[in-house]
Amino acid sequence: MVEDENIPAHFIGSIVYIEKGIYHSTSVPQLLVIDGQQRLVTLSLLLAALGKAIEEAGIESNITRKKINNYYLFNTEEDGDYRYKIVLTRSDKETYIRLIEDRELPSPFSKRIVENYGFFAEEIRRSGINPLKIYDAVDRLIIVDISLTQGYDNPQLIFESLNSTGLDLSQADLIRNYILMGLESELQTRLYRDCWYPMEQNFNRKDSGNLFDRFMRDYLTIKNRGNIPKIGEVYEEFKRYDQHAGNPIVNIVEDVYKYSKHFSNLVFAQEDNEDIGQILGDINTLKVDVAYPFLLEIYDDYKTQVLTREELIAILKLVESYVFRRAICGIPPNSLNKTFATLYRSIDKEDYLRSLERAFIKMDSYRRFPGDDEFKQQFVSKDVYNFRLRNYLLRKLENHNKKEKVGIADYTIEHIMPQNENLSLDWQKDLGEDWKIVHSKYLHTIGNLTLTAYNSELSDRSFKEKRDVEGGFADSPIRLNRGLAKLEGWNEACIMERAETLANLAAEIWRVPDSSMLEDHIDVTEGEKRVYTLEDFSDQLQGERGELFHILRRRILNLDSSVKEDPKQTYIAYKTVTNFVDIVPQKKRLKLYLNMPFEDIYDPNGLCEDVTGLGHWGNGDVQINVNSINEIDNVMLLIQQSFDIHRDDADE
Repeated sequence: MVEDENIPAHFIGSIVYIEKGIYHSTSVPQLLVIDGQQRLVTLSLLLAALGKAIEEAGIESNITRKKINNYYLFNTEEDGDYRYKIVLTRSDKETYIRLIEDRELPSPFSKRIVENYGFFAEEIRRSGINPLKIYDAVDRLIIVDISLTQGYDNPQLIFESLNSTGLDLSQADLIRNYILMGLESELQTRLYRDCWYPMEQNFNRKDSGNLFDRFMRDYLTIKNRGNIPKIGEVYEEFKRYDQHAGNPIVNIVEDVYKYSKHFSNLVFAQEDNEDIGQILGDINTLKVDVAYPFLLEIYDDYKTQVLTREELIAILKLVESYVFRRAICGIPPNSLNKTFATLYRSIDKEDYLRSLERAFIKMDSYRRFPGDDEFKQQFVSKDVYNFRLRNYLLRKLENHNKKEKVGIADYTIEHIMPQNENLSLDWQKDLGEDWKIVHSKYLHTIGNLTLTAYNSELSDRSFKEKRDVEGGFADSPIRLNRGLAKLEGWNEACIMERAETLANLAAEIWRVPDSSMLEDHIDVTEGEKRVYTLEDFSDQLQGERGELFHILRRRILNLDSSVKEDPKQTYIAYKTVTNFVDIVPQKKRLKLYLNMPFEDIYDPNGLCEDVTGLGHWGNGDVQINVNSINEIDNVMLLIQQSFDIHRDDADE
């Protein structure tokens, strides 16, 4: 187009803006651009580079740098932000202003603004084309501008339509525009400055990928009581949440900002407390992103002093152990997302840590917390050398209860019995007649692995040479090598004994809750353990109330063979993996609590009450008062909904 003047014009897209109503009246009309910002900024940087090139070339023309600045970049008679034709967001604003004013860049500066400007300046110089011809080509570009009226047009719907094709915006970008677009100028500026901009900066880190979108998905998982939106549908889910939450958008944004700081602390392990930061780093090493909805909730409880530092550390260690033990035992991780999305609902804040341990212990099948027997058995036989978490595993074994930590990066993994299939005669003699079988079976297992900084020196040497050479096992500061210094040889029995020792250490590091302390049917009253039965409710289950209860009880138990009855001190629970309905017997009626969000219940007969946030016996946000046998059919339709939710949770 620059070289061919016969091309009359080139269409480069549209600019959509809102006029009047967003800003106060000033001498300079202000427009809020909702689509096409990138086109405007790109053209402005090109024009700035062109103006400078024309000035430096000393070209005599009626088109000068001053005219380009005055026409396109500056309002020369104005001050402050009104001086500039375009005012960018906070992260790019200062860099852009200093570039077009030809001043020294700020520190830090916006890399993308500088790179784009530099690209145009270099291409203009390298092309050898007269800058005036490039300017003429820019003058032939056509943009369609679309003006919207505040309070009449819906800018968000238009923005979504314009961005329904082409390069997708991030879910966070769409949410930001949805929040800010309809607000008055002052409130919009405050929310962006105090909340959204700090979030963008926090998530704008190297290799952070779509971290902002991930956070918004986890935030919505919390707010939607464990329902996990798909990553590509976070924006639509946020709109639904806003429309049903009943909270002012300002409160929602401030809440999002609070949780974003929690998320940043968790993901980047930037806790002030060193012990907490270390555990968060270990959890991040496990790459269990699906745990963050749960971690966000317990971390918020810690920040609001519901949890102590010691309790938080204990819970984080439980999460770490749960994930690692499952990895060692080869349990598929596909159930973890739902497990962690709903785990917080199992916590009794009056007995926070113990109730969480109880919830972990009660998990079974593919959601189980592997016990010591299963864990140790898999630990000693697993191919640790080709295990994704081998460095983490060895680091934890080596540094357990040590004040002076060993950096695993400074060492290499050493096979005590060499990898070379053609073992020397010394090695064959040590391992015995079945040396090939021993070599194949134990080569990559934990019993045969250690750490060394002398891998090349040890190589395929005999065991005694590896032990006694300078830097060998007897001369090593590594704790994992201590037992090797006392051995005279290396064989199957030695490997198995060492593996068992390390498995016992691993069980101590990655502990499982003590199941003997967490019997399902035991409550503690006045220092005595007690098992509750239906007999404890005999006073409340007399006459008609008793007949009503037993009919309802039979209908609930007949829902499925997996349903269990679990009498507690104040209520009778019915559960699959977790409670789906609790019955509180009273002398005049039965109170039922469905363990599900109130907004999810379909209640055509209006029997349910919302008790969200209200103290009561039993679990859940839905209360039903049952007074008559005639109500049971309708009540069972409601109970069935809660049962279906918990059954689906168990099946995932």
